[in-house]
Amino acid sequence: MMRLLKFTFNAFQENTYILYDDKNQGAIQGVIIDPGMSNQKEWEEVMEALEAHSIDLQSIVLTHGHIDHVLGVHRLLEWKPSMPIYGHKITQEVLNAQPDYAALFGIHLPSAPEITHFFASGEKIRVGEETLDILYTPGHCPGEVSFYHASSKTLIAGDVLFYESIGRTDLPGGDLPTLLEAIREQFWPLPDDTTVYCGHGPETTLGYEKVHNPFL
Repeated sequence: MMRLLKFTFNAFQENTYILYDDKNQGAIQGVIIDPGMSNQKEWEEVMEALEAHSIDLQSIVLTHGHIDHVLGVHRLLEWKPSMPIYGHKITQEVLNAQPDYAALFGIHLPSAPEITHFFASGEKIRVGEETLDILYTPGHCPGEVSFYHASSKTLIAGDVLFYESIGRTDLPGGDLPTLLEAIREQFWPLPDDTTVYCGHGPETTLGYEKVHNPFL
């Protein structure tokens, strides 16, 4: 069964998620989505959660490449150098610019993280025996994707959709019409009782946002 752990990290209050499948006894496989750990305390929080739930972390998965969503990548690779990074091919272009953006905020990012596996058309993210559909949802950031787990009606939405709000579109590559189109084409066909786990802030549901979101 798919399980989800949520953490809120760094000065941007970014939500990092660990998804894992606890269906089988023994090794429990998981992935970390948008690792935003920025200090030792946040790193220890993730390590303690992995140990507490006996999770074998298999991969790093990115919704998009903004700095607040990738601050923990280098530490994860120091800990487990062979761990692959999954993302959209356009996300690599965004990542390449992040060391300079990080410096504007007084953050040291030693180098741009390198995606090792670009999403292919029709591909799914595997978490143990569970799979996540990959939804292409640009507009906030070029190449942004979201992830949907059908049986639990769980949507990892990155910075696309928030509680009563949407992702900002005033950053490089942002585009409001593109973002609104992505939400309507990719999210609205999903069940209204789908739980949306956002890149910042609290969870919501698609049904609630259809009625109460002033941008939609």
